[in-house]
Amino acid sequence: MAKVIGLGGIFFKSHDPKALSEWYAQHLGLPVHKWGGATFDEDESRKGKTLWSPFAADTTYFAPSTQPYMINFRVDDLDGLLAQLREAGVTVDDRVDESEFGRFGWIMDPEGTRIELWQPPAG
Repeated sequence: MAKVIGLGGIFFKSHDPKALSEWYAQHLGLPVHKWGGATFDEDESRKGKTLWSPFAADTTYFAPSTQPYMINFRVDDLDGLLAQLREAGVTVDDRVDESEFGRFGWIMDPEGTRIELWQPPAG
């Protein structure tokens, strides 16, 4: 059975992502990168990183969800999990993206929250 293997990240809307990132860096010591988010590497042997990232308040990246946040989970087998979820009647986005960062798919939970599923690249 394909499954979630960890938290990939927390993404949320902000009225001023740059200022908010600077605040978190200054007051909480988050290691904010130039792209505006932070990465956490709790276990270097595990594939992928955990991200924290504010998005512009008017982003459409979370659509069709109207929630102000999106959760990203690391998964072990994106295609297998998406097939399982479709079979179970879960709303699954038809699109799957591939990049140097891995493979991404999206689903909606029963309360309308967009969930991003991420299979990190091999190695």
